[in-house]
Amino acid sequence: MMRSWNLSLVLVLCGSAAATVPLLSGSPVVAVALLLVFVVLAGVHSPLVFPKSIDALEAERRSAIDGRPVVFWRSGCAYCLRLRIRLGRSARELYWVDIWRDPAGAARVRAANDGNETVPTVVVAGRPHVNPDPEWVREQLSPSA
Repeated sequence: MMRSWNLSLVLVLCGSAAATVPLLSGSPVVAVALLLVFVVLAGVHSPLVFPKSIDALEAERRSAIDGRPVVFWRSGCAYCLRLRIRLGRSARELYWVDIWRDPAGAARVRAANDGNETVPTVVVAGRPHVNPDPEWVREQLSPSA
């Protein structure tokens, strides 16, 4: 499944366009600062921040075997980003499903959230949890949980 770089690309292009005005006006420091802000935003919303997404059916199959949680997320979601950052390295142990890239994942989230695509939705042992506390998610990864 191909990772989506569209939002990151748009942010870099917008930053380049926005930085052009101060650069042409003789303010290279302002232009560089503006471009840097957009590049950081692009990086935060890029697929590099999140582990590689898999499709929902594969994630649920793997989760049934090893018991690890499945996280349904989408690019640009501040709550998904918060979860990802607060999980740190342990985020790699979860199965991530990008609902904008996987229609079955989006359908699973809608079924769990009264028709809404509310993310992050974390499925643990078949039960969905909407926007859970990152510490709780980390606890679900421990063998004693």
